[in-house]
Amino acid sequence: MLAEPVAASGVVQRAADFHKQAAELGLPIVFTRFTVPEDEGRLVRNTGFMESVGAAQHEFRPDATGSRLIEEMADQADHIVDNQKLSGLAGNDLPRWLVENDIDTLFLTGVATNLTVEQTARHGTDLGFTVYTVADCVTAADPQVHTASLSNIALVSAGLRTTADAFDRL
Repeated sequence: MLAEPVAASGVVQRAADFHKQAAELGLPIVFTRFTVPEDEGRLVRNTGFMESVGAAQHEFRPDATGSRLIEEMADQADHIVDNQKLSGLAGNDLPRWLVENDIDTLFLTGVATNLTVEQTARHGTDLGFTVYTVADCVTAADPQVHTASLSNIALVSAGLRTTADAFDRL
């Protein structure tokens, strides 16, 4: 669903460059992966989208091609968290890990802007983190949906940053 829009957007290289810059500043790089283990883990089929995920769960197995980290980023992660929720902060120990590591500011990259990115931005804000979405390092299947989602994120989080200005206020 996202392969073509992701490739067309060029977001992978921009995000990989952003992660490299963050690592050079000594910031930890944390990736979340949407996976569905054999026992379905914490997957809840409470929306049409999650019903679709449940029906196609073999494609989301931790060892499935679709769950692998993108090749350009595979060696960038300091910490990888698997989950079965739209928010990368839900149904796992990542919020606790962030607090234990004195991390209170998050810069989000990834796909899909209107699903996992927006949900994680909202959730992180509700948990008390300062959350910025790196606008040039996220994308969605539909450009109009992407733009609308960025507008939502700007309202419900600390705002949007670009790769060029992300670290200015740290």
